Amino acid sequence: MLLTITTTHHPATDLGYLLVKHPDRLQSFEVSGGTAHVFYPEATPQRCTAALLLDVDPGAARPAKQPDTFTLRQHVNDRPYAASSLLSAALGRVLRTALRGESRDRPELAAAPIPLELRIPALRCKGDAETFFGPLGWTVEAAPIPLDPTRPEWGASRYVDLTLRGTLRLADALNHVYVLLPVLDDAKHYWVSTDEVEKLLRAGTGWLAEHPAKAVIARRYLAHRTALTNEALSRLSDVDTDADSVDQPAAARPESLAALRRATVVRQLAEAGAQRVLDLGCGPGALLGELIRDRRFTEIVGADVSTVSLDMAARRLRLDRLPDRQKERIRLLQTALTYRDDRLCGYDAAVLMEVVEHVDPPRLPALAANVFGHAAPKTVLVTTPNAEYNVRYPGLGHGGMRHHDHRFEWDRAQFGAWCDEVAARYGYTVTRHGIGEEDPEVGASTQMAVFKQ
Repeated sequence: MLLTITTTHHPATDLGYLLVKHPDRLQSFEVSGGTAHVFYPEATPQRCTAALLLDVDPGAARPAKQPDTFTLRQHVNDRPYAASSLLSAALGRVLRTALRGESRDRPELAAAPIPLELRIPALRCKGDAETFFGPLGWTVEAAPIPLDPTRPEWGASRYVDLTLRGTLRLADALNHVYVLLPVLDDAKHYWVSTDEVEKLLRAGTGWLAEHPAKAVIARRYLAHRTALTNEALSRLSDVDTDADSVDQPAAARPESLAALRRATVVRQLAEAGAQRVLDLGCGPGALLGELIRDRRFTEIVGADVSTVSLDMAARRLRLDRLPDRQKERIRLLQTALTYRDDRLCGYDAAVLMEVVEHVDPPRLPALAANVFGHAAPKTVLVTTPNAEYNVRYPGLGHGGMRHHDHRFEWDRAQFGAWCDEVAARYGYTVTRHGIGEEDPEVGASTQMAVFKQ
């Protein structure tokens, strides 16, 4: 398997500093299933090419799916020759520092886009490479390889000679290839576990959340394991432009709305002096991750009706690996917010972040009674979509909602009426404001209410 990386950035030999591999040396590394070699076919100030050559032991390369009827398949397959997850794994092992975007000698260059050409001469390609690489800023050339050059009537094989050209940070380029090689191959040479979600999200930082094919990418990268795919997509939604399933507004924001919403909630909790906090309807734990990093919060409880979501939150927070001191600060509880639960009583603050719109309207009085009446925290923060803002999302028609599980979405007047009624009934004062850029006609995308006893 072969991957070449070429740049014409002057001096081009600085590529060696970014890859942490000297152009004058051949370096070899033992990797899973074989040996990886890094060398430079050309290295001049005008043009420099680095090559990663993976020499795979054919006996160790087994296809991801082996029909029991063909016992020789482990010895008769394309794994040693066509780029796949084997090459991706070698890339992660041999060029780890470059993947992270670090360079002790050329930090400014590591952070800057440079002209690049990446070539993979033999890649098993299921689908159109343009679909996956095109949205990332690459000019894609995927030349089909004939099934047999001497038999043109047999047509093309399932392999392509892939060339990518663009001006990107080297780290971004390598992470694109690291993720998308096994995606295009639609196979992996090893068992896919929960750790693969972390790998995908780490390598996809800054680009995967907004990729139009992110669902296909996640599904293939995670070997079509539904639970892992759902976890990855749920966590990607936390860093998308909006946490809900809609397209971006025409004017992109410098910070994602989901991140801004979490930051606003944390700031409000700090201003309220809260130390013991409930995250009600915590889902896969996006807000919990922010809370546990802030030492001001001494006790944190994540509560959700879904055990699947709580399992996701536990993996996201790496509860099994946290030091005992950290682990003592956080608990996860399975509970329904429409039923009384004494375990939720006595806390300084509770957060209902993008929760109420998932509750059937006839059940809202029960939720209010249990949160504001029975649990009765000193401060309650509620965020919910502003339905008026939906017209700014091209993917939503009139009356459309941002997520398939939303039971309703309130405009500002409807949310205000609900807030005033709940505050009056349970002895709270309430203030409301928007989160996100304020549109003069339709307000902000998210609306927030701060209830205080």
